[in-house]
Amino acid sequence: MSPQARGRELARQGKQLWQQLASVKAVAAELISRNPDVPSIQAFRYAAGLSQDQAAMRYNEVTEHQTSLGGTTINAWETWARSRGAGSPPPFSSLLILAEAYGRGPLGVAVEDVSPGDLVAESYERLPAEDQLSLRRWSGKLGPRSNRSFISSVGKSDQQDADQLKIGPDFNLMVPTIGYANPEICVFSLPNPRPGNLLHLNWETFGFGIERLIRQIKNMGWRLDIDVCFGVNEAGLTMATFLASAQFSRCAIGYLRCNKVRDSVTLAPTSFYPEIGEAPSILICDFEVKQADVVGFLAGEIRRRYPQALIYFAVFGAMTKEVDLEVDSFDDLTGAQIMRAADFSAVFIAATMGPPGIEPPLELR
Repeated sequence: MSPQARGRELARQGKQLWQQLASVKAVAAELISRNPDVPSIQAFRYAAGLSQDQAAMRYNEVTEHQTSLGGTTINAWETWARSRGAGSPPPFSSLLILAEAYGRGPLGVAVEDVSPGDLVAESYERLPAEDQLSLRRWSGKLGPRSNRSFISSVGKSDQQDADQLKIGPDFNLMVPTIGYANPEICVFSLPNPRPGNLLHLNWETFGFGIERLIRQIKNMGWRLDIDVCFGVNEAGLTMATFLASAQFSRCAIGYLRCNKVRDSVTLAPTSFYPEIGEAPSILICDFEVKQADVVGFLAGEIRRRYPQALIYFAVFGAMTKEVDLEVDSFDDLTGAQIMRAADFSAVFIAATMGPPGIEPPLELR
């Protein structure tokens, strides 16, 4: 299916879902769940049942035709949201207008509060610093046509969500592990009260996830001794520090600083690799696993630097393929094939999550 044909089909689905759900935000969340490659700003357009040209016309209607935006600009914003190095980011002022335009729904007459932050949920950090600040300041303010306050998907208001964060039910999951270890782990789910937006975790939930990983490690059926805990970026490094101290007798700690350039991953020179003996046992700690094969790249790099190493993998959140977070099988996770291909000696997962993902406390990266 060509991109144009797929776009028309998704817009058709958006209109159909809106008839069932009567909410642009709910429809956008459902479309993102079904199509994880579709960024939020594009999903909201489909939820409003609009083509790019129609979205531009709606934009100009909101400004009472004081603008003459074209479909190419809508395309540039969506291209930017999909990948680095292409398109151009929407300015804060345009996000405000676009949020109202899409909030009018497929018929153009609805008055639904769509936060400007909702449109850039997964790409917020790539906005210019001035626009990030504007989005944070906008949090909690009254919308232009609403008597009700709303909370955007970014900034200080996220703490209000975090304080009320509910942890979902526990369930057991069979994961890849070495032959003589217990393959069954107890995982909890992280339901998102605002689908389509990043779920910001508080420290209590973050700590609970680390405690859950420790419990899984203790229940392997034998004592796991680790020589080095590697943390992926700052959030993973925080996990590695806790695990090294609490579970692995203050073993050495390494640091893998990932830089994403377009669709590839590189490791920054600031990464740190401790000197250890031959055939070490290594635990890689990462905050989340989605679709991108970051962990496969990292496992290859660790094996290159530490030949004959036994590599284990601990992740806080693993994204599911479907809306139901209590998955029946490891292969129901979006990163299942990636983790299998990395050939880890064992995998530990604290929680399952839905798109677009989760954010650690204090916006650790």
